[in-house]
Amino acid sequence: MDAILKYFPTLSDTQKQQIAMLDSLYRDWNAKINVISRKDIDNLYVHHVLHSMAIAKALSFKPGTKILDFGTGGGFPGIPLAILFPEVEFKLIDGTGKKIRVATEVANAIGLKNIVAQHQRGEEEKDKYDFIVSRAVMPLPDLVKIVRKNISKTQRNAMLNGIFVLKGGDLDAEIHNYRKNVEVLPISNWFEDQWFKEKNVIYLPL
Repeated sequence: MDAILKYFPTLSDTQKQQIAMLDSLYRDWNAKINVISRKDIDNLYVHHVLHSMAIAKALSFKPGTKILDFGTGGGFPGIPLAILFPEVEFKLIDGTGKKIRVATEVANAIGLKNIVAQHQRGEEEKDKYDFIVSRAVMPLPDLVKIVRKNISKTQRNAMLNGIFVLKGGDLDAEIHNYRKNVEVLPISNWFEDQWFKEKNVIYLPL
């Protein structure tokens, strides 16, 4: 929790309370349905919550923005971002029903009103969104093929509508075809924890 407050010092009391509740909720659900590695649950706040919130350092979404969290798993990055942006609409989708159940239950338990979580594949999603967010679900070219149809033409934010993906490691092959447009934003620019050293927010306007 301290790590979150260090980088997001202006959170409201409601936001602090929502974030504080995540630890016991994810521990409880993880014991029933494995959405976070058992070894990694102790690192929930840095490796999952703060990692998700890195997208908020790339862009502060305007109220009314619509965001699709593609392959959310147990709710990352969607739930932490929905806490930070209560006036932004989030839809969380995943092809595994059990994971969507966890995301739904956690969101309900902390009182998030700006989230809908649905068990479905990305190919089935028909609505339009300002941004697609995702956490290393698949290679970028594969993701672009599926979600290009879901990007809205209406612009309302300081950055053009597109994709924000959290990824680490060697990205050359993945971003090769998008070199003119893609931005690789090192998370270590914002968060000094060693774990973020080779992790990035990839932004691709579409």
